[in-house]
Amino acid sequence: MTDHAVIIAGGGPTGLMLAGELALAGVDVAIVERRASQDLVGSRAGGLHSRTIEVFDQRGIADRFLAAGQKAQVNGFAGVQFDTSGFPTRHPYSLGLRQKHIERILAGWVDELEVPIYRGIETTGFAQDAAGVDVELSDGRSLRAQYLVGCDGGRSLVRKAAGIAFPGSDPTTSNLIAEAELAETPPEWGIRRDALGIHALGRVEYEIRNGEIVYADHGPVGILVTEQHVGQTAEPTLGDLSAALITVYGTDYGVHSPTSISRFTDAARQAASYRKGRVLIAGDAAHIHPPDGGQGLQTGVQDAMNLGWKLAQVVKGISPESLLDTYHSERHPVGARVLRNTMAAVALRREDDRTKALRDTMAELLGMAEPRMKFAALLAGLDIHYDLGAGHPLLGRRMPDLDLSTASGPRRVYSLLHAARPVLLNLGEPGGLGIASWADRVQVVDAGYAGPWELPALGAVTAPTAVLIRPDGYVAWVGDRTRHGLADALTTWFGPPAVA
Repeated sequence: MTDHAVIIAGGGPTGLMLAGELALAGVDVAIVERRASQDLVGSRAGGLHSRTIEVFDQRGIADRFLAAGQKAQVNGFAGVQFDTSGFPTRHPYSLGLRQKHIERILAGWVDELEVPIYRGIETTGFAQDAAGVDVELSDGRSLRAQYLVGCDGGRSLVRKAAGIAFPGSDPTTSNLIAEAELAETPPEWGIRRDALGIHALGRVEYEIRNGEIVYADHGPVGILVTEQHVGQTAEPTLGDLSAALITVYGTDYGVHSPTSISRFTDAARQAASYRKGRVLIAGDAAHIHPPDGGQGLQTGVQDAMNLGWKLAQVVKGISPESLLDTYHSERHPVGARVLRNTMAAVALRREDDRTKALRDTMAELLGMAEPRMKFAALLAGLDIHYDLGAGHPLLGRRMPDLDLSTASGPRRVYSLLHAARPVLLNLGEPGGLGIASWADRVQVVDAGYAGPWELPALGAVTAPTAVLIRPDGYVAWVGDRTRHGLADALTTWFGPPAVA
């Protein structure tokens, strides 16, 4: 007998998103989180990119984040800023919003879905068998689940205990990131670059005015400083922070009263497999990389979006366990690409003459419309393409959030996905796409749409007459004037047809 169908180790953004997805599907899920509360001390991610906002829009919660954050154009690469305001999305911008607020909003949503969270407890080990997983907890208890998902960060115990390899590159730079008080006001705020690396000083509180960050004139200071040496593993101290500031700025500005000090490096590693039997991993547990481009949180949330509905269908017996293999096959290449572009960004940080020349060359290339649009779509997460075979350009890509006309009135595509159920959108003859054998799993919507079909970085595509949209918002089948391949797609993604 199981205590929960799924146990998630870790209650950060990835774990919370996965819990919400499973709860929407009616799966008994619980989170084990070492923090006693959702409070998050210190600096982590600083915002959301377009695709992640779309993901929240697909669940009807995007407005919660938009109300708390500030819209801005902050994507960039090689020193070139990208303006995505012309992209075909309802959210052609990034959203400035600190991770503590992102987690707070996600936790509120998960609480509404009545997901239990075991707080102040860590996962210390597990043993899996053919029927489930016994999860050991730090308070001496154990829980039984059908599946365990490790969303427990870059040092993931779940990944290590499962024996999943974590190959990649060792760090070449080390940075301290902190929030503290300064006794002296620095003569300049903002970013500084030198031969050692990138550094920054800025008030923790800020607002965005006309697309520009404007810092408060008082309060604690956010500090980013590159350390002189790589390889320290002990927890960083105020003395370490002071020494690093003196090396870079010639003074530590009387730094005192830190609320947080942490260390990150440019190490880049990715799990060899995102699944081992009944144990899966997501987010930082599956991939770590430099923070350039702010892609870590985004990738983790989208890992959860990809895995959630698949795991729910397997737990409920709708789909065979082999469906879980598509989680790795789809998300591993996405993670690998994030590692590649963040490592490239780190290489371009250097201040030697050769790197400057390369950075200038990249800036020239990104000054051209096509490469600029491709990189902007990549960093925003809008160009993700799962390999579902040859066919229409929409196949395997995010479904645009079209304004539809239906018999019940105007609807947006993403509003059809709020319940995390797949949609067969029929844009042809009403009633022409009956799928009785899957009616208990897939909602059929007859609708009209007369506007353009456009994808970020790709441009205009041929209007289809029907699309099968997965719960994560990606297109699993595109119809022309026939039903060719529809039954196969339905079976692949949403289980075999019901027996009459």
